Parts: sequence; structure tokens; C-alpha cells
Amino acid sequence: ASPQEVRDCLHEELAQAIGPLNDLYRLPDSVFNDDNVHTVLTGFDMMMLKAYYSPELRSGMTRGQVSQALPQILNRINPAGNGRAAKFATRTPKAWAQAVQTALGPGSKTSQRITAANQALKIANAMGWNDHRLAFAHYASGRIMLASDPKAAFQHFVAADRYYAATPGADLHRAYVATQLAAHAVTQGDGVRALALIGPHIDRAARSENAVLLSTLLLLRAEALDLTGRSAEARTVRLDSLGWARYGFGPDWAVRAKLREISSLSPLKKGRL
Repeated sequence: ASPQEVRDCLHEELAQAIGPLNDLYRLPDSVFNDDNVHTVLTGFDMMMLKAYYSPELRSGMTRGQVSQALPQILNRINPAGNGRAAKFATRTPKAWAQAVQTALGPGSKTSQRITAANQALKIANAMGWNDHRLAFAHYASGRIMLASDPKAAFQHFVAADRYYAATPGADLHRAYVATQLAAHAVTQGDGVRALALIGPHIDRAARSENAVLLSTLLLLRAEALDLTGRSAEARTVRLDSLGWARYGFGPDWAVRAKLREISSLSPLKKGRL
């Protein structure tokens, strides 16, 4: 396991062990959400843990007693939230969660994954969602179809980005989608487009302490710079990415594999330009 995998596992498993929540999908800004976007505890997660362990709450309290105590607790630990309207997400059906898990989890054939991803999209549309859950269903569909139908996968990634853009707190989600959209631009030889897609997400990936995501964005940026004739900058960015890649991917062979994967996207490496 890479250093990041160990750290991420400690964050998520410890938080879920001591916290009130586990394996949800309706929270956009939480390690308790099972989409693996957030890999370290967020501000929301810390607020939930502070509320959960606040001295005003104790074992044996009824739901009504807890509800009565919560406004004072939240006023103390999150005063900036006073006066803001609550945003309630609709329920997430178990059938949708199961479809997503089948689509992205181990042990399923490609045809089963595609069927499950389509089912997740069908349920999301039937529920009337236009938030991060519909976006994630499109993102999952894009990932699954990338090898068999790149054009359809690209359209799913475009849709995912559109819905994430309309969802508050989904900036990090968009960074993941940006890696796919930028990779597509690189394969098309459009370095300018790739740079425009990557640029807004570098700092966000760094703030999230996600070395896998950050190194991937940097490697894509290096390929895009090569495509625009800025080879010296590309070498610098590629070198800068290595430290993050070693933390995120672990051993040298894994880092080299990622370098080859990203490099192979460029038509420059295939003699097409």
C-alpha cells in the first residue's frame, strides 16, 4: 500500500468507527460519503464529530432530546452557520447505492457494470436529482465505458462536470472529472484545452492533500505543455509531480506505470503530430 492509501484508510476507518455515520452518498463534502472523493476528514466531518462528542449529549437521550439540544451545540461549534437556510438532500434509495457498488466494485463483468451504471442513472433521474449523485452516476458510467466506447464515456464526463458545477461544495469532485476531460483533450492533441481544464483544479487538489489526484493533474499538465511547445516547462512540471506520485502511488514501479500511462495519451509520443 502507498503512504496515501494508509493515511486515507486511517482517516476514514477511524472517523467511521468513532462517528455517527458510515457509507452514505448524499453528503458532497465528507469522508463518510462512499464515493471516495474526499480522502481526509473535511471541515464538515470535524464539525459532526465535535457535535457527536459535545458534553450536552449523552448516551440514552431520545431523538427529541437530541434535536432540542442540537441548535445550541451547532451555534457554539459553527457560529458561521447561523441564519443560513438548511439544505436537505432527498433520501438515497438502497437500489441506487447497490447499482453504484455493482458498477464500480470488484467481481462484476463489464456488461454487468454497464447495466448497473445505467440503472443508477435511471434511478437518479426518476428521483429528480440534479446534484452530486446524478453527477457521480454519469462519472461512474464514463469510467466504465472508457475502454469500450470512448465517445459515450466523454459525454458522460461532460454531463458529470455540468452537474457537479451546479452543486455547492463539489469543487473536488470536478477535479476528478477534469482529469478525464483533460486526458481526452491530450489524446486529441489539444494542449491549450487541456491546460484550461487542468488549471483551476491544481490548488484544490493540493488543499485536499490528495497526492494521487494532484500528481495525475500535474502529469497531464506536462503532456499539455509539450503539446503547446513548452517543453522546458513540461520537464519542470513532470519533475515536480514525482514527489506527489511517490506518496500517492507508492513504489517506483507504480510511479513509472503512471508516467507511462499518462505519456501514452499524447499523439506526440505516437508520432501523430
